[in-house]
Amino acid sequence: MSILINGAVVEGPEDPRISLLDFLREQQGLTGSKKGCNQGACGACTVLADGERILSCLALAAQYEGQEITTIEGLGSADNLHSLQQAFLEHDGFQCGYCTPGQICSAVGMAAELKRGVPSHVTQALGSSIAMTRDEVRERMSGNLCRCGAHNGIVDAILETFAEVAQ
Repeated sequence: MSILINGAVVEGPEDPRISLLDFLREQQGLTGSKKGCNQGACGACTVLADGERILSCLALAAQYEGQEITTIEGLGSADNLHSLQQAFLEHDGFQCGYCTPGQICSAVGMAAELKRGVPSHVTQALGSSIAMTRDEVRERMSGNLCRCGAHNGIVDAILETFAEVAQ
């Protein structure tokens, strides 16, 4: 069994019971994704599976055989930040930084959802184009908690980075 993680093919776990989060952190050394609640309630462990956001603490690594997993380490590097990572810096979208990797991965997945026309609970008009409003972003990011209170900076960073999605 193999999994594509951040562009590299890796051998899957020996134990089929290991969560994707533990596999990434403990066996692959990718510690950007955080173990917050370990119950799927905080979003700190959010990664992308074939471009869709998932809670890696609730997923078994074995479920993702042959799929592409993208963690925060796969979105950018210290020398080449993803545009959303740069926007988080510019808009003070983090304080302690614990939730930041999950917030960023979730926002990248959320932008793709909007582009595909996937509605949320607050989407006003169903159709092919959904406006990326503050309320829409807040609703879609509600599964990612920030206990420091950096929500306004997070929303500002997302709105600036993905403004073209709202067009």
